[in-house]
Amino acid sequence: MSNDPQAPRLVAGVDSSTQSCKVVVVDAATGEVVRTGRAAHPDGTSVDPARWWDAYLEATKDGLLDGVQAIAVGGQQHGMVALDESGEVIRDALLWNDTRSAQAARDLTDELGGVSAWVDAVGMSPLPSFTITKVRWLAEHEPDNAARVADVVLPHDWLTGQILKQGNGFERWVTDRSDASGTCYFDSVGNAYRSDLQRMALGREFGVPHVVGPHEVAGRTEAGLVVGPGAGDNAGAALGLGLQRGDVVVSLGTSGAVFADAAEPVRDERGLIASFASASGAHLPLMATLNAARVLTAAAQLLGTDLAGLDRLALAAEAGAGGLTLLPYLDGERSPNLPDATGTLGGLTRTNATPENLARAAVEGMLANLVAGVDDLRHLGLPVERVVLIGGASASAAVRAVAPGLFGVPVVVPAPGEYVGLGAARQAAWVLSGADEPPDWSVADEATLDPPKGDAAQGGAEVLARYATLRDTLHRR
Repeated sequence: MSNDPQAPRLVAGVDSSTQSCKVVVVDAATGEVVRTGRAAHPDGTSVDPARWWDAYLEATKDGLLDGVQAIAVGGQQHGMVALDESGEVIRDALLWNDTRSAQAARDLTDELGGVSAWVDAVGMSPLPSFTITKVRWLAEHEPDNAARVADVVLPHDWLTGQILKQGNGFERWVTDRSDASGTCYFDSVGNAYRSDLQRMALGREFGVPHVVGPHEVAGRTEAGLVVGPGAGDNAGAALGLGLQRGDVVVSLGTSGAVFADAAEPVRDERGLIASFASASGAHLPLMATLNAARVLTAAAQLLGTDLAGLDRLALAAEAGAGGLTLLPYLDGERSPNLPDATGTLGGLTRTNATPENLARAAVEGMLANLVAGVDDLRHLGLPVERVVLIGGASASAAVRAVAPGLFGVPVVVPAPGEYVGLGAARQAAWVLSGADEPPDWSVADEATLDPPKGDAAQGGAEVLARYATLRDTLHRR
């Protein structure tokens, strides 16, 4: 730590995502990023958690954390890290995008009495992404490993624990409401784990992390580093963006997500909108998809080009892609719950079979899948005054051109930033300050894109209508 009384107080935020570990070191007063580090995670839907620690060490090497007084971790949600009595990892963690527990999700849904019963219990129904289904899968398919389970923690919990262990400050596993709410065995309204749902999953209760308040200290290392509770990735991004009423985030990363910060929980009878908790102490109604930016990558590969080339092709096509419609369920889908689905191209004719139209259909299909989530939030009573577009695919020129016409409200693209990491850093600064509210950090906007008016707006409505017809014909939503 610096001995200079004029030096800024530094905090760090970690984004331990599916693809990589990103660390931002930030001025606690202003939110200005001072330095950053990054390291890759292995590809796949299951991974040895030790690789996350390796990536964290790589990302923070060469003194990146020098002078940092507090740190917090944002991480990919839902992943199952199963631990034995000594705290050792029993098997590779099953990540959110591992759909092998699809049948377990169906079975659990039926056993409690259907989607509505689960929504009443925990605000959402089991999907293959959620931790509870992975625990059931473990019990059914690896009974020897299941018998060894003492605790189940989430990816961000595990990494927080390693930071504390390496600093001789570990006392117990900790988490926050946002990530706990994504297990499907934590009630974020009652703020309590449901032991009956744990027993339904594993046949017995198991240890779970202690839930820490949004700005409580989770632990301290021997050197005095304050460790915050951390958050799930989307909740971290919401905190980093400083969402206001009327803002709905559309995140276009490996997965897609639609979410908003809300004072009260929502209740979606269909189970499409999960009533997660937020990192601010409130709620984060959210719809997530398995397919987002990788739809564009796959389309580019199919067309023998790169993402810049895909942009050029898509922008050369007319709105509506000549009647070509893509259901982008390339990796199965989570919303709607279709883990075994595949992508479908509809409306193909000899006249619209062009590279330009296929590129345009990929962009429109990816976005239409998320427009449905925005509409669902609106129907549940949340105001939708603007869409905040983040994630890697938000940089696409074609995405920016198409999005306003499909969402029908202004689309704001914040300046490029690691918003999950910034949200974790903002939490760390909040914990360090001891204040009742998080610090007020400004977020710059790179672009504000207004929706078309008059006849031009009709094109987006026609695209969405075709998309809905194809979706509902093939899969009841």
